[in-house]
Amino acid sequence: MTTTLVPESEAAAPRRNIATRFNVTQARVIKSEWIKLRSLRSTLIALGAAVLLVIGLGVLFAALRSGQIATPNRGGGGPASDTTDPTAISLAGVTLAQLIVGSLGVMIAAGEYSTGMIRSSLAAVPKRLPVLWAKILVFAVTTFVLMLVATMVAFLAGQAVLSAGGAASASLSDPGVLRAVLGSAVQLTGVGVLGVALGALLRNTAGSVASLFGLTLLLPGLIQLLPSGFVADVSPYLPSNAIGAFVAVSQSSTTLAPWTGLLVFAVYLVVFVGAAAVFLKRRDA
Repeated sequence: MTTTLVPESEAAAPRRNIATRFNVTQARVIKSEWIKLRSLRSTLIALGAAVLLVIGLGVLFAALRSGQIATPNRGGGGPASDTTDPTAISLAGVTLAQLIVGSLGVMIAAGEYSTGMIRSSLAAVPKRLPVLWAKILVFAVTTFVLMLVATMVAFLAGQAVLSAGGAASASLSDPGVLRAVLGSAVQLTGVGVLGVALGALLRNTAGSVASLFGLTLLLPGLIQLLPSGFVADVSPYLPSNAIGAFVAVSQSSTTLAPWTGLLVFAVYLVVFVGAAAVFLKRRDA
């Protein structure tokens, strides 16, 4: 019996040419990721829960603020007498909703590593990066559309409740209000994309979720324990504070300008997505 040895370059040729033979384009990868996203029941449940949370909490807090729901300290009835920003009341559910959206973003990327599905994805797309771009694009577009609907409904419904209860309300035409509503959808989408990047970078669901919320939720509080001069210089540039400046209707002297805050938040996304891309190319699946 004789054995024919195939040169390594020839043996690897089919794998290198798989994208050409099966016409693997970025559009096809995007379609594949879209099928994955909408076919997972957990995705539909998570996004649906985030939408309900944004709308439900917005209406609930508006009802509490306007006195349409009785509270122990006020005895119920009568309009609210404080000057809390009515737009912020309607969008109160955004902070909690980002827990869901961010976790979902992590699972979309890190989940494939835990199940081993990522090997099939990368075998079909040897260049690797189109998979990451497709995941981010599909998830970002889907999330933004749904969260924009949620924040818009939460604002309109919340303001209607506030107005009906005799409390101060806001309109989309008021200065900064439309930016706050759109910015809340951007914030939720951005946190989700950050979750995808961390999931692809760390490849571990628990570690990625912990890192995401340590960065976006815990760090702003912990940094307050440092010397005040350092806090004043650094705090506005933290990711959650930066995007918070874009979402806020009224600006403070201690925060960044709205569009500067958005730019700083975008830089964080570029850095983490870029790091995920570099490690995806260099590390084995």
